[in-house]
Amino acid sequence: MTRVGVGHAISRTACLLFMLACAPFWAAAHAEASKAEQEPTKSKRPLDVWYVATPHEIVDRMLFEAKVRTGDVVYDLGCGDGRMVIAAAKKFGTRGVGIDLDPARIKEARANAKAQGVDQLVTFRVADLFETDLREATVVMLYLLPEVNRRLKPKLFAELRPGARVVSHDFDMGRDWLPDRSVNMGSDGIYMWVMPPLAERPQSHR
Repeated sequence: MTRVGVGHAISRTACLLFMLACAPFWAAAHAEASKAEQEPTKSKRPLDVWYVATPHEIVDRMLFEAKVRTGDVVYDLGCGDGRMVIAAAKKFGTRGVGIDLDPARIKEARANAKAQGVDQLVTFRVADLFETDLREATVVMLYLLPEVNRRLKPKLFAELRPGARVVSHDFDMGRDWLPDRSVNMGSDGIYMWVMPPLAERPQSHR
């Protein structure tokens, strides 16, 4: 083989190795682009609540009351800009999932997660919270409305494991499920429940 031929072969080999090394990144980018194309640009039904962000100091206290720790999987139902699962990921390295019907909020949440350097730990989905599988969650964060909390209650009893924690900003679950702890923070309130053993749950919710 001539010197030119050897150089050409080396160049081709280097190019091939480079392409192989970059393949996972190209695949990930393609998957992300495909996911964005598949997701709706408008909510598929009326929103359950209007968007009001939980103040950051309330988010921190909710994480404290939930005793979030490394190894937890934190879900935020009606996640808005993603601040709850992002804060948990930054403070404790937890995996998080944010659910919201509004595609604009999910786009904002993903951008926030990337800006905060936790986009590998948290996932945001355009989805209906009432249709979302909660079985892997160990912590569920809420800032909904009283009637939405009550509609959600049977799903929490049916799917969450014993010992999972539910924390709600401002609104409780009604008189038939009193919180294990509540905190008054001036004009804001925090309610926290620990999911009981399956045998202690209402029959219709098991």
